[in-house]
Amino acid sequence: MSEKIAVITGAGSGVGRAVAKALNAAGWSLALVGRRKDALEETAAMCKKARVICVPTDVTVPEQVDHLFATVKKEFGRLDCLFNNAGAGNPATNFGDFTWDMWRSTVAVNLDAMFIVANGAYRLMRDQTPQGGRIINNGSISAHAPRPGSVAYTASKHAVTGLTKTISLDGRAHNIACGQVDIGNAVTPMTDPGAKNGQMQPNGQIMVEPRMDVDHVGQQVAFMADLPLESNVQFVTIMATKMPLVGRG
Repeated sequence: MSEKIAVITGAGSGVGRAVAKALNAAGWSLALVGRRKDALEETAAMCKKARVICVPTDVTVPEQVDHLFATVKKEFGRLDCLFNNAGAGNPATNFGDFTWDMWRSTVAVNLDAMFIVANGAYRLMRDQTPQGGRIINNGSISAHAPRPGSVAYTASKHAVTGLTKTISLDGRAHNIACGQVDIGNAVTPMTDPGAKNGQMQPNGQIMVEPRMDVDHVGQQVAFMADLPLESNVQFVTIMATKMPLVGRG
């Protein structure tokens, strides 16, 4: 196959945009997914090497995700890789003050939508000829060690690890590989507030933490995506070298 096709959720900014640029530079054609059409079009304008389409989608709505994959099948005929990236969080909030609405708003994106999108991609990969493809889930270093006041984010990212393992196991029968990239502080709009105001540490101090170039994340995901399906990066952590993760607590 001369054309490689990838779907990227949360492609309008941050990590999703960086991955779109890296994959397109490597020759991948892309379906860019997110809620904001204007942001997707900004990303598309940065990707000149292969075909790019924008498919505005609310990934928490199953019917919209069904439309997404129907569009991908119509436009490209197949799917080779999903970067399952869309995510959300809350301001740091002590567990006792965390509300049900806060919980649901985060879990709806970080877990429910991750399932909905991965499920749609899996079915397309399973049913196409030749069969197979790769799903790369965006986890987090919170899948290893939580931050204070992050119950919904941390619990959902732990659950993504279970999702990754289960897809990997079930996908063997259909030549579908699944891996997970756990990302530390990258220079994105999501981490800008912490870079300005600092982040709560386990000892109660507020500290500004080192960040890394988000394009390094794009390069990591592109490496994972370009592997032949006989090989898989099951889990990888990429983070700023001096970020306080190792040795927390």
